[in-house]
Amino acid sequence: MPGFRIGEAAELLGVSADTVRRWVDAGRLPAGRDDHGHRAIDGADLAAFVRAGAADQEGGERSSARNRLRGIVTAVVKDTVMAQVDIQAGPFRLVSLMSREAVDELDLRVGSVAVAVIKSTTVVVERAAGGQQRSG
Repeated sequence: MPGFRIGEAAELLGVSADTVRRWVDAGRLPAGRDDHGHRAIDGADLAAFVRAGAADQEGGERSSARNRLRGIVTAVVKDTVMAQVDIQAGPFRLVSLMSREAVDELDLRVGSVAVAVIKSTTVVVERAAGGQQRSG
């Protein structure tokens, strides 16, 4: 199973390396040491930590959609019928086309916090180039 250094785990989780270190120090996220003495997190442990965190954050309305990205609205372009809403969720830019009526009802405007809920019948998964894989 691949192991991740603190900085790599932080990048994957979208948090700072200091946050990951605090989680490790508090015992919330298990970590060991690699051959060089650096703290390393087993990939399976990291995945379990993410799943547990996602389960803790679920709530509100029930939905079959599991892909939820919270971010800030960076642009809203409306015409008479349709609108385009851009959301920056961590390093990800999401663009949604929706009715103008929906944008007005949700009161979406630049600077608003919004959650993009994504449900798709097709999701293409690619292996990340340049990512390191370690066995541990």
